[in-house]
Amino acid sequence: MVKETVQESWVKRAKGVLAGGGFGNFDPNIIISEGRGARVKDENGVEYIDYLIGSGPLILGHAHPEVMNSVGEQLKNGTSFFANNSSAIALAEEICSAVVCAERVRYVSTGSEAGMYAMRLARAYTGRDIILKFEGGFHGMSADALMSLAPVRLENFPLAVSDSAGIPDNVRDHILVAPFNDADFARQIVSEYGERIAGVIVEPLQRLIEPVPGFLETLRDITSEFGIVLIFDEVVTGFRLAYGGAQERYGVIPDLCTLGKIVGGGFPLSAIAGSAEIMAHFDKEEVGEAAFVFQNGTLSGNPVAAVAGLKTLEILRRPGSYERLKSSGNRLIEGIKESLSKVSIPHQIVGDPVMFDVVFVNGAVKDYRDILRSDSKRLKNFNLQLRKQNVLKSDNKFYISLALTEDDLFFTLNAVSQAARSLTQG
Repeated sequence: MVKETVQESWVKRAKGVLAGGGFGNFDPNIIISEGRGARVKDENGVEYIDYLIGSGPLILGHAHPEVMNSVGEQLKNGTSFFANNSSAIALAEEICSAVVCAERVRYVSTGSEAGMYAMRLARAYTGRDIILKFEGGFHGMSADALMSLAPVRLENFPLAVSDSAGIPDNVRDHILVAPFNDADFARQIVSEYGERIAGVIVEPLQRLIEPVPGFLETLRDITSEFGIVLIFDEVVTGFRLAYGGAQERYGVIPDLCTLGKIVGGGFPLSAIAGSAEIMAHFDKEEVGEAAFVFQNGTLSGNPVAAVAGLKTLEILRRPGSYERLKSSGNRLIEGIKESLSKVSIPHQIVGDPVMFDVVFVNGAVKDYRDILRSDSKRLKNFNLQLRKQNVLKSDNKFYISLALTEDDLFFTLNAVSQAARSLTQG
């Protein structure tokens, strides 16, 4: 009889107490016990090069000593106060300095909350109800956000499709859906519904799909023309694509943006940021009872996350940080292309050197429906083969961290080469 491993024991215990056997995030069959730098270990002591990095927030790597020291000092003074604290105020100042659209900040604990409140603000500010989003765009777990995120049944635009049970049918009445990267369609739908649209919410880099030239600019033009709030979901791209996020990278400035992941330095903290005029709707004294957007949260702006975020941003501002991220990413991208081309497997690399993935498809990838054309089974196998060789990544993304070393990159490229060859077998 084969003895049960430590990890198998934990997986069994999880199935006894956790719905679905996990947290709803990642494969519940792997139980991570620790992380250091760019590596993690599972409960069996198996070490992996980690490109998951907590789904993006750990851009410095796991347990960065300077971040941990800042957190340790704060822990001596308390963990949460449900009141203003100086570290969170200082972090808000840094966000306003770095992010062009940010004149005011309001903290929450998750990206889902940030997306929900951004859409609610747009409705409060305009007095309108409809939100326009883009098929395949991810904006969290609210009812509005879970419309046409990953629809299996494709409807004619602009009809929305619910991605989850438990969402009332009438939510669809307040969401319009358009194809990403189609500026003409966006202009057409805003021309038709513009007087009823409160906000347009978009990931500037949608699930790694780059915006085509002119697309984001068109969104800015048409939303301004019709008095619509333009929301950039920068939970993923904020402080990653550039220090000022996607709005710095692409030169298009929204009215509001959502931030998360990196701003909390690996701890629960997200934010809505934007113009003082729109953000004023969080202040009852300024806008009055009828226009007030009620918001609070027990852990919002907690000092532990704030000091972790402040230190993370300080390190990112140091000379060469973004150049190192891009250099590591470019090396991996070129190595992946070379390995897959050697075995004649059609593929595209989507995204940016700081976060990207392989899509097994012929032709360009410009929207969600192009992703649907890809060979998802081959991608799943590719990820599995990498994991067998101790490289860990999400289902659809490599996140690059500053913790990656030459040895880590060399190890990863060897694993990629072997994974590519394995795809041709059987």
